Amino acid sequence: MIFNKPEEGVILIVDDTPINLEVLFNVLGNANFKVLVAEDGESAIEMAQYATPDLILLDILMPGIDGFETCNRLKSDRSTQDIPIIFLTALTDKVDKVKGLNLGAVDYITKPLEHEEVLARVNIHLRLRNLTKKLTEQNERLEMEIFERKQAEQKIREQAALLDITKDAIIVRDLDNQIRFWNKGAECLYGWMAEEALGKNANQLLYPKDTLVKLKNIQETVAKFGSWQGELNQVTKQGQEMIVASRWTLVYDDRAKPKSILIVNSDITEKKQLEAQFLRAQRMESLGTLASGIAHDLNNALTPMMMSVQLLEKKITDNQSQKWLSIMETNIKRAAELVKQVLWFSRKVQDHFTTLRVKDLILEIEKIIKQTFSKNIEIYVNIPKQNLWNISGDATQLHQVLMNLCINARDAMPDGGILQISARNFWVDSQYSRMNIDSKVGSYVMISVSDTGTGISKEIVDRIFEPFFTTKEVGKGTGLGLSTVMGIIKSHEGFVNVVTELGKGTEFQICLPITQVMAVENIEDTLRDYEELPVGHGELILVVDDEYAIREITKTSLEKNAYKVLVASDGIEAIALYTKNQQEISVVLIDMMMPSMDGLTTIQVLKKINPEVKIIGVSGLSSNNDMIKVVGNNIKSFMLKPYTSNDLLRSLHKVINGN
Repeated sequence: MIFNKPEEGVILIVDDTPINLEVLFNVLGNANFKVLVAEDGESAIEMAQYATPDLILLDILMPGIDGFETCNRLKSDRSTQDIPIIFLTALTDKVDKVKGLNLGAVDYITKPLEHEEVLARVNIHLRLRNLTKKLTEQNERLEMEIFERKQAEQKIREQAALLDITKDAIIVRDLDNQIRFWNKGAECLYGWMAEEALGKNANQLLYPKDTLVKLKNIQETVAKFGSWQGELNQVTKQGQEMIVASRWTLVYDDRAKPKSILIVNSDITEKKQLEAQFLRAQRMESLGTLASGIAHDLNNALTPMMMSVQLLEKKITDNQSQKWLSIMETNIKRAAELVKQVLWFSRKVQDHFTTLRVKDLILEIEKIIKQTFSKNIEIYVNIPKQNLWNISGDATQLHQVLMNLCINARDAMPDGGILQISARNFWVDSQYSRMNIDSKVGSYVMISVSDTGTGISKEIVDRIFEPFFTTKEVGKGTGLGLSTVMGIIKSHEGFVNVVTELGKGTEFQICLPITQVMAVENIEDTLRDYEELPVGHGELILVVDDEYAIREITKTSLEKNAYKVLVASDGIEAIALYTKNQQEISVVLIDMMMPSMDGLTTIQVLKKINPEVKIIGVSGLSSNNDMIKVVGNNIKSFMLKPYTSNDLLRSLHKVINGN
């Protein structure tokens, strides 16, 4: 059978049999449809409400609520009642078919399914739906045209109707601020019906009290110049705050005396929110660039310190000196962790991702905080029992995200309160994506951490993710907690929402994109720390770094472990030394960021001299994953500063021996 070009659309398949889901998923996916799946009726209803598919293929016999009840609920909901439903069934009883059609289904497909029949019927009903939409649109356009053909004596009524069609709020107020005209756009925008608004004082109805002084100035401007335009803060009937672009025009009577003021208001709340997000993103990007530069310099300083301490530990053996050296090593590692948090904020670190179960992450955090947080804080966890999607990410980093948020929630409740961690599947549609520049259309898991604490004021809420910004007392916070959260979540292609109100509490919503890969348990290799450190056998290592301290301490460390060492301060010197000693050099250890000639350029030249050269890349800025994207297969290994002597020895051993 030859089909016309298939309709494009989103198809929701509902079946409790995995093999049926897989077969239909492949058939429809190969036909260029976007496919969503659900294994029971409850999940199907929830997904249809959020994702709004163009057509639903619905199995009748399912556990829980069957297909008939699922169809009945979908057709009873205004948001889903227009979605075409095709039943999938092995039943042949005409009574059952009639029942399904009476419930609102458009067709039946009998199992076993024929692929061509499925595609044909799906395409037919999608085309019918699209034709219905087009006919509706054409009818609307036709009606508009007939509106336009009214005779001259109906002109005034036409103009009034047009005022009601516009989405802008059109208001006329007299010189005493009493509302005299209120169009449909104003009803939609503010929630007040015309009969409720007419005769009311506009200043009292639409504006917060702190705007009244500005309104007086606006009225004076209109009286003097005849018009005014600008932005105003207003409130709806429900008390919701909004921002409008407002245009005021003075209207005169037949004797050229001021009579009233015509006001046209356009809702620009969404536009202003997007502008604020964009400016915040620009500021965070600038701060990230600054932070990454600082982190790079700090890592260059910490690397020789770390390696020097390890050399001194082997040389100075008395107990008091060993104690001091241990303190130094602990604090160097602490500094390195702070630098790593800065790099997370600047989105320069992206470790190995695995498929994770969100439930496992939350339960692990719950166990920790219940053991460590004060008993005056009640802790609740709300996780769906099933159908919570998996995510892809770094478990250690996401643990840190949740711990940082839980600690902030605890600190916001010094006198106790309720801390709740919850998770749910979350669909981002095109409208939501327009409101949040960090989100993309698709499926996410939303993890929420909420408290009943002090809340965050509007004045500082836009700054809470900046590095080193903190409202805590000196010595009680580094200001890196939330900036670390933001950096990690962005590196996971997710986004963060904050909902807060002074005196009532705060909720942080972490949204992470889902993965279709099943989660598996990862077994960490715990024997690494107990392995005997490998040493050299006289191999010659070329160390290339523009930092003198790093060159010298690396040379000393390697020579004490039976290696020979040549050092170069930049890429040009490294190429000269390699050309002269190519046959003897076993490995080139090279920093990626250097003046004169950077690491990437140096590597490319070395590869031209000897395609088989063994190279270990080093950087105080980027991780292994980032660097591999840049240099491809040109390096054998990569180390992130600050590294220890032990890390260097293990890496050299692997590269030299081809592991």
